[in-house]
Amino acid sequence: MIKKSITKEELNELPLNHFKGEIVVIEDEDLVEETVMELEKYPVIGFDTETKPSFQKGKVNSVALLQFSTSEKAYLFRLNKIGMHKAIVRLFEDSDIQKVGVGIRDDIKGLQRLKSFRHAGFVELQDYVKTVGIEDISLKKLAGLVLEFRVSKRQRLSNWELPRLVEGQLIYAATDAWVAIELYKKLTSHFPQCEVETLTTR
Repeated sequence: MIKKSITKEELNELPLNHFKGEIVVIEDEDLVEETVMELEKYPVIGFDTETKPSFQKGKVNSVALLQFSTSEKAYLFRLNKIGMHKAIVRLFEDSDIQKVGVGIRDDIKGLQRLKSFRHAGFVELQDYVKTVGIEDISLKKLAGLVLEFRVSKRQRLSNWELPRLVEGQLIYAATDAWVAIELYKKLTSHFPQCEVETLTTR
C-alpha cells in the first residue's frame, strides 16, 4: 500500500540510498551519437537536468548537465562542454521513448533555450501521482513514499560547470534520473489501471 503523504519525521527515519550502477560521463562530442543510439534501445528512461545555481537576481544559467538513466546505467551529458547535439534533439523528439522525471517542465524549457525542439514522449510523474491520490509530489518525498528510501539533495546547489565533476555530483545526478525510472516502474505496476500520459507539445 502506497500512502498519500509522508511527514518530515517519517522521511528522516528511512534509509539513505543512491544509484549504485555504472555512470557514464559524456563530455566528448564524438561520443554523443553512439551513446544516444544505446539509449534508443530502451522504451522508458529516467530523465533530469542540472544547472549551476545563480545567486544574482535576474541571471539564469544555461543547463549544464543532462541525465538519462536505466535501472543499471546512468548517462550524464555535459552540455556546457558538448552543446546540444542533434542526436540528443532526436531523442527528445522521439515519441516512442518515454522520458520520465519529476518536475520536468522547467527542465524542458531550459533545454529549449539551448536549442529549439518539439518535445515528445516526456512523462511528468508529478501529474501521474496526482491521478492516484498521492499528495506529496517532490522527488525526495516520492522516493520515500513509493520506494521507501531517502535521497540526499546536498549537491543540488553545487557548481555543475566545474572542469571536472566530483564523485558526489556524479552520484547525485545519476540518482535523480535513476529514482525517476524506479518510481515509474513501481507506480505503473502498483496502479496498472491508470494511464500514463505524456506532456503535450506547445
